Amino acid sequence: HQLPHSAGGPPLLDTTVPSPFHSSPPGELVMVGEPTVGRIAVAARQRLALLLDASGRIGTTLDMELTGGELAEIALPDFAQHVAVDLASWVLDGEECPPPGNTEVKLRRVAVRTVRRGKVHRPPGAHVAYNAATAQARSMIQRSPVLDAALTAATAGKRWVAEDPDSSVIAAPIMVQGTVLGVASFYRLGTADPFDEDDIQLAGDLASRAAVCLDNARRFERERTMALTLQRSLLPRTFPAQCAVEVAHRYQPAQEGVGGDWYDVIPLSGGRVALVVGDVVGHGIHAAATMGRLRTAVRNFCALDLPPEDLLSQLDALVESMDADETEDQRGVGIIGATCLYVVYDPVTGLCSVAAAGHPMPAVVARDGSVAYLDLPTGPPLGLGGSAYEAVEFLIDEGSTLVLYTDGLVESRVQDIGTGLERLSAALAGPGRDPEELCASAIGGLLPERPLDDVALLAARARRTTPDRVATWDVPMTPESVAFLRAEVSRLLRAWRLADLIFTTELIVSELVTNAIRHATGPVELRLLRDRALICEVADGSSVSPRLRRAQTFDEGGRGLFLVAQLSQRWGTRYTARGKVIWSEQPLPANGDY
Repeated sequence: HQLPHSAGGPPLLDTTVPSPFHSSPPGELVMVGEPTVGRIAVAARQRLALLLDASGRIGTTLDMELTGGELAEIALPDFAQHVAVDLASWVLDGEECPPPGNTEVKLRRVAVRTVRRGKVHRPPGAHVAYNAATAQARSMIQRSPVLDAALTAATAGKRWVAEDPDSSVIAAPIMVQGTVLGVASFYRLGTADPFDEDDIQLAGDLASRAAVCLDNARRFERERTMALTLQRSLLPRTFPAQCAVEVAHRYQPAQEGVGGDWYDVIPLSGGRVALVVGDVVGHGIHAAATMGRLRTAVRNFCALDLPPEDLLSQLDALVESMDADETEDQRGVGIIGATCLYVVYDPVTGLCSVAAAGHPMPAVVARDGSVAYLDLPTGPPLGLGGSAYEAVEFLIDEGSTLVLYTDGLVESRVQDIGTGLERLSAALAGPGRDPEELCASAIGGLLPERPLDDVALLAARARRTTPDRVATWDVPMTPESVAFLRAEVSRLLRAWRLADLIFTTELIVSELVTNAIRHATGPVELRLLRDRALICEVADGSSVSPRLRRAQTFDEGGRGLFLVAQLSQRWGTRYTARGKVIWSEQPLPANGDY
């Protein structure tokens, strides 16, 4: 209605026209809105906060089980009260893709979280199967989240559903680039509000976020498995037979990536043995492959019977050249460096010769259980070039144990090497422990369940060759001495019950001693050693090595070493501080004891 205005005053009500407000008593003005809009905004903010939280908490490691557990934990208790994460078996087995021609997805549970008390129906590690009526099966077929708002024991496949008749579930496929890796099941139980259509998108987003992290973990696990397979194939599975040491060993791969740690036991001439432990810097397939190349190189250098300091120098030059070759190749990643500890033990004399290239010092566990670390001049790591290494000799008692290891055993991000060495001493201390017990104690006492670096460990208990298995003669520089030595050798082999080897051994001794008298300088020494083979050695004061030749029909000489090579299982030359040693090994008869 049109109302009149008073002069200079507010408009007045026309009392002649009925007004709905005219007869109303004084009161409050109430604005009536839609309460659902406020609840929707709050729920949206909660979902957004949950997604933001998930982006920081899911995928903190490259472990599929831990990642599945993070997905389950992020949803409890606000979004769901029970969460299960199941992955396809081929994913957990590290396969690149599903097996061909098999449409059925075999699932294994990797994580389950619940607010319920008591034992869960399907614990982690259990095989899980969903029938076609379940939301889980439908979600994996449709490749989209599926809501089942009215669960029954038949459609859920869960024994505990009967206890919560008002339960509801959203099954969201864990999927990357169209490939289904598994399924995540989100349950609401009891008096909680059932899921609705708005929750489907959130469940799918959570599963998608976890899918990327799980796929990264799967690819990492696949590469780690390949590297570990390569690493283990390059490490020695068994060691050659030898009498010098009793050996035990361990290799513990790192959780985050296989490295280039290795160990080896290599028989040398004269009944000696070489103990090697090395560590290539870095992780992955490249480090494992580099380790294999270095281990092969060490074995080849050992065939030359090089002293420890010379062997490390040769290995240093090799690493430097390998690094240079890979640096020139744009696809190469470089070696960066490596460390190595090389020990030669002689069971006849009890002497150890040790040289180190940037490697932790070995420990010696005495027979009384005390532990000491060798004080060695540590050379630079391998690959720096132009390095000079120095070897140290020391006498080791029979029954003492040398413990060689890589730095992952005693050093980590949370522990300095000094503390690690103290802990290792405590783990190794104690009398009457064999190498196997020492390895188990060191690994169990120092390494966490999930080590950050791989570890190689080698324990070698020293044995001594008894005097009745060694015979030595000083050789006069006259031709007449050859006949005398042949007779002595024949007498000794009969005493050793090796009469079958008398003829061949006499020929070998005659040739080697005659060559030393004719072509070398004194003093000359003959030694027979009964080890796992019959070893004949002739030492002289000359550094000139003999050369195997094939004599022509009318040549008067040149057949001596050829005969030695034909009669021996192995033969060779090694250099000493006084000159050289020509050695020959013959296998013992089948009925001969060691």
